[in-house]
Amino acid sequence: MKIGVPKEVKDQEFRVGLSPASVKELCDRNHQVTVETQAGTGAGFSDEEYIQAGAAIAPDAATAWQQEMVVKVKEPLPAEYVYMKAGQLLFTYLHLAAGRTLTEKLMASGVSAIAYESVEQNGLLPLLMPMSVIAGRLSVQFGARFLEKQQGGRGVLLGGMPGVAAGKVAIVGGGVVGTEAAKMAVGLGAQVTIIDISVERLTYLETIFGSRVSLLYSNTPNIAAAVTDADLVIGSVLVPNRKAPTLVTKTMVESMRDGSVIVDVAVDQGGCIETLKVTSHSEPVYTELGVVHYGVPNMPGAVPWTATQALNNSTLPYVLQLAEHGMKALKQESAIGKGIASLLRRGLASALNVHDGKLVHPAVQKVFPDLAG
Repeated sequence: MKIGVPKEVKDQEFRVGLSPASVKELCDRNHQVTVETQAGTGAGFSDEEYIQAGAAIAPDAATAWQQEMVVKVKEPLPAEYVYMKAGQLLFTYLHLAAGRTLTEKLMASGVSAIAYESVEQNGLLPLLMPMSVIAGRLSVQFGARFLEKQQGGRGVLLGGMPGVAAGKVAIVGGGVVGTEAAKMAVGLGAQVTIIDISVERLTYLETIFGSRVSLLYSNTPNIAAAVTDADLVIGSVLVPNRKAPTLVTKTMVESMRDGSVIVDVAVDQGGCIETLKVTSHSEPVYTELGVVHYGVPNMPGAVPWTATQALNNSTLPYVLQLAEHGMKALKQESAIGKGIASLLRRGLASALNVHDGKLVHPAVQKVFPDLAG
């Protein structure tokens, strides 16, 4: 199969869809990979490394997008819509529940769009998990930074000092992102509260953190109390393929101390903080109601060397299946073997969002019922 890897165009998005190591795996199996020039530079991969791995270097995005399958990191932006074409496979993060225009453009193009975040295996989201781990850890790293006075924050050191109380971190959502955020915050010495709607999950988190973290059931009074008292609030709520619910209201944000910080990792699914707006790496924060808001949807793009390799470790088996079998890799009747191949096939089938001009993913159809047809 002919595979294209364009350079990402989202603001300061330095990750790349395929690393040179992944390209070599594909080329060793006689697939043809075309990488847009300097697509991997931001992640530390030169054009020469891609050439040595067996890739051809494209002079522009149009050439990379001409291939049978395009492997990216982030969703296509308006400048890329013109490149999408009928019969093409697109494998990338999409987050369509928060993007009606993109959904419509994908449908109009005739492309078959398969979303990383929709791949499911045994109830887990294996292609979302590595970036969720990174985003969770970065949420505390960035939160601590913007708590600095020079960045508009309260001037709070999360770890405190002997004789001075540690900062307080409230994490709304105890999934992968929330758990990783808590690990970082606890490591810094902060006072940490995790709020989650699943008692089972809270019980599991107790086995990890013991008494080092306060664990609260998710209801409005508990969220309000934790948010009001926090120096740093981290939104980490995920409802797969649906818009995140709004759990932290404007009234709650108004109750926070001036210079407190909110980081909403759920922003790419619409966000769970009512006052949160999408920001970018170039302009990551704004202040509203006296509170510093951080809403960058591609947080792992800040650490592209780590993030690209972590993502490729998870995506490559699926890319190989698509390269070998195309759309047949998504069909149950496809005789491509059993065992791991069968698991990969089911994962890909669960991730098809748009095909042949139709919105086909059930969860996204519920978000845009008028597009379901």
